[in-house]
Amino acid sequence: MPSYVITGASRGIGWGFVQYLSEDPSNTVIGLVRNAPPTIERVKSELPDRNNIHILQADLNDNPAIKKAAAATASITGGSLDYLIGNAAYLALFDQFEAPGELLNRSSHEEFTKEFHNFMDTNVLAQIYLYEAFLPLLLEGKTKKVLSISSGMGDLEINRDYDFDHAIFYSSSKAALNMVNVKFGAQYKKDGVLFLSMCPGMVDTGSFSNLGPKEGAKLQEIIGKFQQYSPNFKGGYEPVEAVKKMLSTLDKLSIENGDQGKYLSHLGTKRWLP
Repeated sequence: MPSYVITGASRGIGWGFVQYLSEDPSNTVIGLVRNAPPTIERVKSELPDRNNIHILQADLNDNPAIKKAAAATASITGGSLDYLIGNAAYLALFDQFEAPGELLNRSSHEEFTKEFHNFMDTNVLAQIYLYEAFLPLLLEGKTKKVLSISSGMGDLEINRDYDFDHAIFYSSSKAALNMVNVKFGAQYKKDGVLFLSMCPGMVDTGSFSNLGPKEGAKLQEIIGKFQQYSPNFKGGYEPVEAVKKMLSTLDKLSIENGDQGKYLSHLGTKRWLP
């Protein structure tokens, strides 16, 4: 019975993992969310017959809560874990549609610094503490795979080649997360724990559904660059579609094949789109 822990399981890609993985009754699917009751009700409403889903309350930035969730997971699984999927992340509109100089011009240093820490504390530091809490269970698991949901925006090459000047904090946090996985991978390679960073492609999670004219125009500029990069790009995946592609790639990756610490796309390559 493979066991999975998914952070940020209440919506978007995280909910897509819960939906897809729980289709197989032999899977034990554990979702970590900031506010458990609404997600528990969603499971009852949308997936009523799936007794293999367990929803635990744990804000990624609340380290004691994460440790409590790890203990609860151990009780559910008997003390082991096969897959840890780090999906939860901080994504705010603060930096998504402006260049660094524009952000500095319109915000105070206090606001700028606060948002920097929001991104880095959640997308980097909290992931490290997540690993700390769940590694004892992973070491007892059979599969021992850690999948961090990263982004092509963390890739230096595409940002440089296409002059992506937006999302400085988000992009920097994902680049830092990629390095975190390299470092953890280097330490735990001998123990058989595979650490991976993976971009899911562009996924339609509804995050940018109510943009103003300025933000909408910048989004269209970004999409135009995406289409230059990948002429076949037609738009974002639905979450479950992205999940299927990522899991298919994940199944093929291993320490034995030299994949430890890699930063890849859902396609198993360095092509971030489509």
